[in-house]
Amino acid sequence: MPNLGPMELVLILGVALLLFGGRKLPELAKGMGEGIKNFKNALKEEPTPPPPPPAAPSEQPKS
Repeated sequence: MPNLGPMELVLILGVALLLFGGRKLPELAKGMGEGIKNFKNALKEEPTPPPPPPAAPSEQPKS
């Protein structure tokens, strides 16, 4: 994957500014930051173990 230099970052920010406008960019950045934070928190949480399988009914001989 190629590295992003300062000129590429400026170009990306310029395109984003043209597409979304100055008022929408802070909201988009905040939403992206919260999404990344939630993703990291979900990765840190320990998964709950699956419940044990139900016990098989024992067969009793009929008399």
